[in-house]
Amino acid sequence: MSALAATARAETVGSLLRPAWLQAARRDLVDGVGNQERIRELEDVAVLEAISLQESAGLDVITDGEMRRSGWVATTDNLSGFELRDGGPGLTWHGAEDSRDPGVYSTTMYPTVVQQISERRDAAEDYRFLAEHARARSKYSLPAPSYHRRHWYPEHSSAAYATCEEFLQAVRDHEHALVARLAGLGCDYIQLDAPNYGTLCDPGNRRMLEARGHDLDAELAFDAALDSSVFDGIEGVTRAMHVCRGNAAGRWHSSGGYAAIAEQLFPRLDLDVLLLEYDSDRSGGFEPLAQVRPRTVVVLGLVTTKSGALEDEGSLEAKIAEAAEVWPLQDLALSPQCGFASVAVGNPVTLEQQRAKLELVGWVACRVWGAR
Repeated sequence: MSALAATARAETVGSLLRPAWLQAARRDLVDGVGNQERIRELEDVAVLEAISLQESAGLDVITDGEMRRSGWVATTDNLSGFELRDGGPGLTWHGAEDSRDPGVYSTTMYPTVVQQISERRDAAEDYRFLAEHARARSKYSLPAPSYHRRHWYPEHSSAAYATCEEFLQAVRDHEHALVARLAGLGCDYIQLDAPNYGTLCDPGNRRMLEARGHDLDAELAFDAALDSSVFDGIEGVTRAMHVCRGNAAGRWHSSGGYAAIAEQLFPRLDLDVLLLEYDSDRSGGFEPLAQVRPRTVVVLGLVTTKSGALEDEGSLEAKIAEAAEVWPLQDLALSPQCGFASVAVGNPVTLEQQRAKLELVGWVACRVWGAR
């Protein structure tokens, strides 16, 4: 683990609201107006604004706001081998009935692996600009290999990969090489995003997956080892994972505390930092933190990104104190519960509300753990 990790008390998960002008330019490009070079220039401007926002808010670890992505997961942009097929993971999304992008949820077509994957573009290059311009420590996030279970279906995928596990190992190999390139660019903090584990907190989702023939215990054991192996042989990098319950335009797909997975999952994760979602009653209590590996930093996602209402700092401090009864205060940190724009449209939060929430994270972290 990087020596700086223990001092990272004020974090962000990944995405920030993408400027309207950047989204408009991307729509124009689809319509044949503009060019990719112009989009790159606009992305640079958006990343610089994201850096300024996060650094001024007092965050210890920042991202590029995922301004170069349309959503948090960019696997099908970076890798070939996927086509749309009928099906999908079968999750039901809840909340934010006034979602500004209902089309995200209305389709039954889902990206599915149908050929052996190969690299379409080097995603590590996206980090280079952030590294050159950030003063604060910066990190890069990518979907955990295990997340990609939802892209393999036997009726469509078995000609390319005989088993889902064979496919996941191929994704792991790609991500291991990507992490090595990121480390070579100076990135010393890399985060795997794994809402698939959060899915297993929900009793309804577990029943649905079991009905589809999934052996959840066996898959979880395989997945935890696979995800940890992304970092094998790579030194000087803080290894992190974020586990949430779905975050898209203010919606979620899972409810239930981490107790459903903690005993099986947390001890198996050979990581340095675990970012967990604790912004609502759907998250359960802090008792599952007792299952985390010793000396792991647990980042409490207490500040919601699903609405603009600003949390009370006293309430946040009280929740941190409550968590510290289970996990040492020196091994805790604070962040928003998830990104602000896990899909292109973003959550129902204004730019001003986003700034206020990030500043709240920085301020409360300073009050609880002292000036940095």
